[in-house]
Amino acid sequence: MTHPVRRTALALLACVALSACASAGTAAAQVPPGGVPPAGQAGVSGDTLDPNWVPAGYGTLRQDDIALKSSPANGLQIRAIPLDERFIRLLSPDSYRSLRELQASKAQALLAVKERNRLPSYSIWYVSFFALEQGETRFSPQEFIIANTGRDFRPLDIVPLTPGFGEYRLKQREVQSALLVFDGQIDLNQPVTAQLESVPSVTDWNTILQRVERERALVRSRVAPKR
Repeated sequence: MTHPVRRTALALLACVALSACASAGTAAAQVPPGGVPPAGQAGVSGDTLDPNWVPAGYGTLRQDDIALKSSPANGLQIRAIPLDERFIRLLSPDSYRSLRELQASKAQALLAVKERNRLPSYSIWYVSFFALEQGETRFSPQEFIIANTGRDFRPLDIVPLTPGFGEYRLKQREVQSALLVFDGQIDLNQPVTAQLESVPSVTDWNTILQRVERERALVRSRVAPKR
């Protein structure tokens, strides 16, 4: 026969075990597979602190809507897109996904850049070079300079995306692309210009900021009824 005190202790242990199982089940139901909160919810860096963060998947902008463009005199066309979550989450779902996958495909190379430079933060730009003229058009991505907050930012490093990028030359209508890594002190909420060969970008960044703010408001209005 089991001693009364022992029976009481066993009963208490059973209750504690059942309570722990119930708590674990509730926690598992709240965290999706992989333990990572969905994009746009608490747990994603910056979401709860920066009012410019919005959930992904509700934007309608095109990549060109947030791109800096430049046209040096030699017929070279340049498009630069900041891979900042606060901006690319405003793109259409397909565009957002493609840029995230593009960046993820170079995760190891980008990590190596960060380990070499050891700065607090980085600004990563998806930059494409396109040639209009016949013959060979040369370009120098190291000379692609971003002007912002009274400073000129040069690339800290370059991660090629297309074969042959390192040759720094284009045939007519050929495109070469890379991820250019800059110091994270670039503030996209302030005026931004880019230049190559002393030719400034033709894009008005203030117009982009106005477009971005309108889209943020629209995204919030789309999300609100679903909560």
